[in-house]
Amino acid sequence: MLVYTNLWVVGLSVTSAFDNVCGARNRKKPYGTKSLLLLFKRFLKYARLHISHHLGTALISLGSLFNRQQPALLGLDISSSSVKLVELSRDKAGNLVLDRCAIEPLAHGWITDGNVEKFDEVADAVRRLVKKSGTRTRNVAMALPASAVITKKIILPGGMSDAELETQVESEANQYIPFSLDEVSLDFCVLGPSASSSGDVEVLIAASRKEKVQDRQGLAEAAGLKPIVVDVESYASRLATARLIEHLPNKGADTMVALFEVGALTTSMQVLRNDEVLYERDQAFGGAQLTQLIVRQYGFSPEEAENKKRSGDLPEDYGPAVLKPFVESMAQEIGRALQFFFTSTPYNKVDYVMLAGGSSALSGLTDCVTQQTSFACLLADPFEGMEIGDHVREKKMRREASSYLTSCGLALRRFMQ
Repeated sequence: MLVYTNLWVVGLSVTSAFDNVCGARNRKKPYGTKSLLLLFKRFLKYARLHISHHLGTALISLGSLFNRQQPALLGLDISSSSVKLVELSRDKAGNLVLDRCAIEPLAHGWITDGNVEKFDEVADAVRRLVKKSGTRTRNVAMALPASAVITKKIILPGGMSDAELETQVESEANQYIPFSLDEVSLDFCVLGPSASSSGDVEVLIAASRKEKVQDRQGLAEAAGLKPIVVDVESYASRLATARLIEHLPNKGADTMVALFEVGALTTSMQVLRNDEVLYERDQAFGGAQLTQLIVRQYGFSPEEAENKKRSGDLPEDYGPAVLKPFVESMAQEIGRALQFFFTSTPYNKVDYVMLAGGSSALSGLTDCVTQQTSFACLLADPFEGMEIGDHVREKKMRREASSYLTSCGLALRRFMQ
């Protein structure tokens, strides 16, 4: 069964027989986060991908070994509007500790559709972010957008050695990856025995264009960092969200959560239940539309509007004239996305709506979403239940917490290596 993360890969339309199997980006997803986590290891040949299970099951590590003492690791999330850094540790009792977090804004157009358009400028921003955070850690986990990664499950004979598996996978990959293997970073993971074929094993292969991995690697190295992991953004955010779901009643068992990550230009929706992704869809609305409304209302330049939006330095009528209508419009978009989910699947309700991303903390948004949809709405705080380190400005962190969902998920990789 094909498990495409997205049929649009590196700006190219991947049209093949798989389109008939998978449908579009908003199809129902039968796989769960327990079985799909992508880790790109830069020091392996072809910058090979490493895939592990979600909650600490064994990593198939062909050609590398992990330090069992869990060396310090930064989570670095590079989005279209900002770069975000998180560093976590554990105290003597085993509790998670937020050691550092920081955000550095990016100018419009530096990152477009996940592509690094202004490398030097973004690299400078990452350097400023690292300096601002005060961290001395150099190992870093990063992420690619889901649209840049292809995955596929295949069935292979059991009992093969690692070398034999690698040879067989490379042979099989030629059939499914619409690029030359010389152009991609490729890896695989044995998921377990095949449910349909006795004696065989189910193997997940994953690939991304090399330049995508190299761009992220280059940004890290330009800031003096050592890229250890390149994940997929949606997988990292699901890992952080899984912690929050465990804090819900009955530890989140059988609870259906619709996660909306509100970015600058795109809002990503994932419906989760028991570590399974039931549905996934992107919509073209986000915080940049609020910036545009501020420009039209007050005549600011786009840069001025963005800066004033971040600082809160706006005219007195901003709330009723601009913010309230935008919040209502966003709640309507979320309601429409949920209705599309209900009409496209057998489901007709969710237990919670969870909001994350830079614009998710807008005043009145959670209440407006509840009013629009009739479902309880929560603001995602990925640091919920963590101890707060001495280097964290807690008041500022609390205001920005929902922006850190992906970077927190990346930082959590430290404890899964």
